[in-house]
Amino acid sequence: MKPSRRRIELAWTVGFSRDSRFSPEEFVPATVPGAVQLDWARARRWPLPEYAPLKFTASDNVVVATDYAWMEEVFWLYRTRLDFERPRRGQRLFLVIGGVDYKWEVRLNGRTLHRYEGMFAPFEADLTSRARPGDLLEVLVWPAPRWRRLSAESALPLHFCKPPFSYGWDFHPRLVPLGIWQDAFLEIRPACHLKSTETLYELSEKLDRADTRLEVVLNQAGPGLLRWRVLDPQGRRVIDREARLRCTRILLRATIERPQLWWPNGQGAAALYRSTTELLDGKGNRIDTQTVRVGFRRIRLVPHELNWNDPDIAGFPVTRNKPPITFEVNGRRTFAKGSNWVSPDLFPGRIRDRTLRRLLDLARTSHFNLLRCWGGAPVPKDSLYEMCDERGLMVWQEFPLACGRYEGTPDDLRVLDRESRSIIRRLRSHPSLALWCGGNELFNAWSRMTDQDLALRLLHRNCYALDRERPFLMTSPLFGWAHGGYQFRLANGQEVFDYFAKSRCTGYTEFGVPAPAGVDLLRRIIPVDELFPPRPGTQWEARHAFGAWSAAKEVWLDLPCAEHYFGPAKNLEQVVERGQLLQSEGLKCIFEEARRQKPVCSIALNWCFNEPWPTAANNSLVSWPASPKPGLKAVAAALRPTLASLRIPKFSWKAGETFTGELFLLNDAPRAIPAGVIEVYLVNGRVERLLLAWEHPGTAAGANLQGPGLRCKLGDLGPSLFVVALRVQDHPAWNSVYTLHCACSDRYKWRKA
Repeated sequence: MKPSRRRIELAWTVGFSRDSRFSPEEFVPATVPGAVQLDWARARRWPLPEYAPLKFTASDNVVVATDYAWMEEVFWLYRTRLDFERPRRGQRLFLVIGGVDYKWEVRLNGRTLHRYEGMFAPFEADLTSRARPGDLLEVLVWPAPRWRRLSAESALPLHFCKPPFSYGWDFHPRLVPLGIWQDAFLEIRPACHLKSTETLYELSEKLDRADTRLEVVLNQAGPGLLRWRVLDPQGRRVIDREARLRCTRILLRATIERPQLWWPNGQGAAALYRSTTELLDGKGNRIDTQTVRVGFRRIRLVPHELNWNDPDIAGFPVTRNKPPITFEVNGRRTFAKGSNWVSPDLFPGRIRDRTLRRLLDLARTSHFNLLRCWGGAPVPKDSLYEMCDERGLMVWQEFPLACGRYEGTPDDLRVLDRESRSIIRRLRSHPSLALWCGGNELFNAWSRMTDQDLALRLLHRNCYALDRERPFLMTSPLFGWAHGGYQFRLANGQEVFDYFAKSRCTGYTEFGVPAPAGVDLLRRIIPVDELFPPRPGTQWEARHAFGAWSAAKEVWLDLPCAEHYFGPAKNLEQVVERGQLLQSEGLKCIFEEARRQKPVCSIALNWCFNEPWPTAANNSLVSWPASPKPGLKAVAAALRPTLASLRIPKFSWKAGETFTGELFLLNDAPRAIPAGVIEVYLVNGRVERLLLAWEHPGTAAGANLQGPGLRCKLGDLGPSLFVVALRVQDHPAWNSVYTLHCACSDRYKWRKA
């Protein structure tokens, strides 16, 4: 059977002018989806911005892609001549534009069809009676909203809904994308077709029944039949319903008994059903069809088990002291662990599924079950959520608000209302979507918003109206959980081993330890004469290795930290090796410490997972576009469902000191752990020394077990690194290894243990 819909691609060109009343003097070929900057650079044969030398503007601490700076200040006009065969009887011609960044207008032969501010709402128009082959279709894009980041002590007023990170961040230059960033094409459709279909459900309290409904909107009424079929994950038909087309809105209901539940990664299978809606004409021929996948699950945010006995409020009338942040999935309390997701590219229109697939496979195999889609970046395309559905990766989705004061003028609220409704409707059917959040760091000194601000009240209202069962948070962080720290060793000398062990947060939704990129990438983005030694004022600084935020000139490369332990590096390879070791051991420490603090702590997400362009150094686990640093392997080890864990008070030790530690058996798995033996060894080169053997009694499903303390006097440790190894008898997959520093007499000695 011939497809019921036929897509017609368009050949676009683009040009710029400084006044919207005048046509551009020059047009160049345009790639859609994409960005005007990429099209112009391609036509001029410029190097791609991610590899071009960049300049650093010290006055406002923002890296600027200077060759591209003017492009955000002009009007851009896309043009195409319509090339199509006239629709036959019973067919219609539609224009479909998935999204344009940021303020735009659509014109056909000079006549305006649509005006809009915002990048997340799609547009479509029936052109059957309006357009002829050869007609001129134009999309005019306004200059980007003007904004400059201020100091961290000042509120940042924002009057737009464009993601702010492209205006310059501590891991991203100022390069503000504009243009058609989603698909834009013509489509031949049946005269009567499926405008939208959505499969929704309500689970019974015992999760043993799914009351399922199909909501269909047709573009027009007509004779025929609607057929709804649902297949379970094994391909068996569990719903088969039909209805006559008597109106444009149709609702069908059915019940699925004992549904297979969708579980996050590590907790069970991410079971997905397939829901297919078919539109049949009066003769029973299929004229249109849509298929979606459905995952049955219930996700709630609940207080931790000790919340009502919080010592912070002892002696006062009992009230909720901290907001609930413990994930309860299908009735099971689940430790949420993962990372912060940022846009995988400077230009969201350039992101391709192969990049997303590579990144999300890394997240899944690293034992993540949650990604926080940070509010500074664009809300991702549909394919990200589809891949997360498949991989059991929950998504914490923030609206595109971050680090600024959204003042809530009538015009601002109108844009935010339209944009947020479009985002909610587009994403709410995905089982991976775990919660909504108003935005990033809105209750901070640099934003100064509260839950009484109209923008946040509007978002809360829209989430309740359109997706009321899904949790909503005003912002991150809220009282009780933390953002930070972001370095292995603080200015006061405290290490992550110390200050995280003393913390008592209910969740850590941002924290980090920086590391340089790999040697191969550094050689590609840093000129040869600047590679070693790294120093400010070079491309190292433009690539965020120095002066990435505030007056802290040493972040993110943080050479003083590595030199404190190992002395000056002799070459680039040592700079990379040392920095990546500190990130690996630091993040392993933090993730395990957060898990040790369960049940009060119930979430750990490092900042950040990926990056939008190649940086010389930052907190990411994966270098652009999808190359993992060694730190990701260390994090994966710390996030295994079950592992032996050792709380270690510091990184650097001397011969003759008393080494101390506390043993734990960490278990997030939905199964009990039987009794067994954990042995602790000190490994110094080829010499091993048994320090302790713990005969543990086992632990319940999802529960940790604290073991004995460890004390032993250190002898001559030899090289500058030594290892403490935990070995679990009969379960080597639960073993753990910690690489620590020996402050030996020759402190400049660098040799792997």
